[in-house]
Amino acid sequence: MAKLLYQVDDKPKFGQLIVFALQQLLAIIAGTITVPLVAFGKVDGPVFISAAILGCGIGTLTYIFITKRRSPVILSSNFAFIGALSIAYASYGAMGVVLGGLFTGTVYIVLSLVVRRVGTAWIDKLLPPIVIGPVVALIGLTLAPNAMADLVTANGYSIAEAGAAIYPYNLVALLCGLITFFVSIICSMQTRFKGLYMAPFLVGIVAGYALAAIFTGIGYGANVEYLKIINFDPIVANFQNISVTSFLDYPRFSTLMAGKEIAEGAVKLTWVGVAEIALAFIPVSLVSFSEHIADHKNLSSVIGHDLLNDEPGLHRTLLGDGVGQIVGSAFGICPNTTYSQSIGCVAITKNASVWTMIVTSIMCIVLAFFTPLIVILQTIPSCVMGGICLALYGFIASSGLRMIKGVEFGEGKNLYTLSAILVAGVGGLVLSIPYEFNLAGGNVYVASRAVTISSIAFALIIGVATYAICSAIEKRNPPEEKEGE
Repeated sequence: MAKLLYQVDDKPKFGQLIVFALQQLLAIIAGTITVPLVAFGKVDGPVFISAAILGCGIGTLTYIFITKRRSPVILSSNFAFIGALSIAYASYGAMGVVLGGLFTGTVYIVLSLVVRRVGTAWIDKLLPPIVIGPVVALIGLTLAPNAMADLVTANGYSIAEAGAAIYPYNLVALLCGLITFFVSIICSMQTRFKGLYMAPFLVGIVAGYALAAIFTGIGYGANVEYLKIINFDPIVANFQNISVTSFLDYPRFSTLMAGKEIAEGAVKLTWVGVAEIALAFIPVSLVSFSEHIADHKNLSSVIGHDLLNDEPGLHRTLLGDGVGQIVGSAFGICPNTTYSQSIGCVAITKNASVWTMIVTSIMCIVLAFFTPLIVILQTIPSCVMGGICLALYGFIASSGLRMIKGVEFGEGKNLYTLSAILVAGVGGLVLSIPYEFNLAGGNVYVASRAVTISSIAFALIIGVATYAICSAIEKRNPPEEKEGE
């Protein structure tokens, strides 16, 4: 673990605090707004962006309060629930989203009570470092293709081919992304200018955005499509017909929208719907629990303090995450979870101050109402975020690898467990378990709805099973009793 500039209890000076908070905000903003865009489609998704940001801020403050300001991490939109959110919203509207968040948060609260009563020994046996470490590494590694795809994407340039808009491989975008990456490295590695040293992430994004803006300006001036890296349409649309909402607007969070459904008599939720939403959200919550463990072990490794067995303890992190998910759904638009990107930012900036997370949360709440900032954030080109994620996702992966330092790979159970997790995770197997079938014609039935288990979750499941089986065999066949030894 690298020496931290600021420990959890430290409070940086005001100017530094703002800079650190901005870096955290930029680290989580892409993921935060992606979930509603994917889950609710092109029509409703953009409407819910500000709600997702509001839920991030309120949910994180809730988590920090419950964990006694001991766990410095941001909670934001949970990718694991994209499928469940799509089902809930499409079938039952905002009421379905609120209920789904209540189900998933309740699962965490129940697990918190179990941990508080019986302790964490069972978790340490179920999820040892040889299981958790590779899973954390996979979180970073499986995100890597997204970063590389973003790195060569120019958001302002599209060509029409066969009637479809295509965003091709763009070398200018790659240059902007690499400049973002290398400027961040230079700022982080140099020690002469303390301001740059503490804000590599922010400076890198500004540098990459500035270069992209220059190329985009040249592209428009010379009418060269290939140079149009930034898509300024969100800003243009926002100020095309100026009104109060061009500057201030309220987020369309799920509880508000559900209230509107009730007032208009448009509630679609039924008792069958309640069961369907439970079936969609609860299994994913149980799988997401493992990611909660992995994230907090990762964060513990970064800050040098065991958050699960020491303060605040796993029961409090689970409780904080659970209530944060409920709040994120009620006052946002989707369940929240601790963000690996936030943990990666802590590692990069060497700043673990919980005050940074508090200020970031306040920024999110304010930002959710301030329309110009929302649209400006939407214009940050994918290539610039890809340049940052080139480092960010690598830090996540390396944090997981550090967890298995000292593990003896001469032991078969460790080698088989690591092999199973890495191959399953990198292979990208996603389990889709159908729970509803429709008659397609004749005697043929097709699956119409299914519970999806991500590749990370499946890798964890297969890793736990492999370790348990190998451990059981090892107990029955100690090394000294094996034939030929």
